[in-house]
Amino acid sequence: MTNTVYDFSCQTPQGKDKSLEDYKGKVLLVVNTASKCGFTPQFAGLEEMYATYKDKGLEILGFPCNQFGKQDPGSNGEIMEFCQLNYGVSFPMFGKVEVNGADADPLFKHLKKSAPGVLGSEGIKWNFTKFLIDASGNVVKRYAPKDTPKAIAKDIEKLLA
Repeated sequence: MTNTVYDFSCQTPQGKDKSLEDYKGKVLLVVNTASKCGFTPQFAGLEEMYATYKDKGLEILGFPCNQFGKQDPGSNGEIMEFCQLNYGVSFPMFGKVEVNGADADPLFKHLKKSAPGVLGSEGIKWNFTKFLIDASGNVVKRYAPKDTPKAIAKDIEKLLA
């Protein structure tokens, strides 16, 4: 039985396993991202948030996903390059994942079960769905794609306090 996000490992863009236990004691914001989406400009807000709060204990973890409108078709290398060149992304990005369906990444299965969406639905509706995790590895809240980084900053500040 998996209890916290620390029980998971995810693939880096280079295909290596990275244990989320490495982030123990940090507040985490896990985001499924895409480079060709109407919400893609949120990378700028996420990067700004990361710069503001990383020294206070926030880590933002980006997970590219091509399941919604095929909006992240590139290779992991192309996606990383896009994020770096266009948005100066310095927060950790992981390898491309699926967030829904039979092949959904185990981390996302856990996140969806821990913080269901509207009317208790577990499925992720679109890119830039965000999950806030406390410093003990517990999922606190799910945010819709339209919820901007700025709009959720107060919740993050509470967990960092």
